[in-house]
Amino acid sequence: QVQLVESGGGYVQAGGSLGLSCAASRTPFTIGIMGWYRQAPGNQRELVATVSRTGSTNYDDSVKGRFTISRDYAKNTVYLQMNSLEPKDTAVYYCLVQQRWTTNQYWGQGTQVTVSS
Repeated sequence: QVQLVESGGGYVQAGGSLGLSCAASRTPFTIGIMGWYRQAPGNQRELVATVSRTGSTNYDDSVKGRFTISRDYAKNTVYLQMNSLEPKDTAVYYCLVQQRWTTNQYWGQGTQVTVSS
């Protein structure tokens, strides 16, 4: 069974930084897209950033210039460096792994990020 282990997150004041990581294991397939989504209370889950197998990145407009996604292909790990955090970034952040050439998606358990004003 695919296992996604997230780490990082926590509590930070506005303007601060946090980093998230997500390591995928037990993946009997080639990983395509890796990425991060987030869900704030009362809201739907929304895209934060993704990185493809070729290294192409995609960011939601709200995080461009502040967040950076990266990937370690050898370790099947995706990272999210979050700078200049704002209270509106407060949410549970979920790691996503998508099987290459399919729409099969796997999600991490979520990690809380709280930004105080």
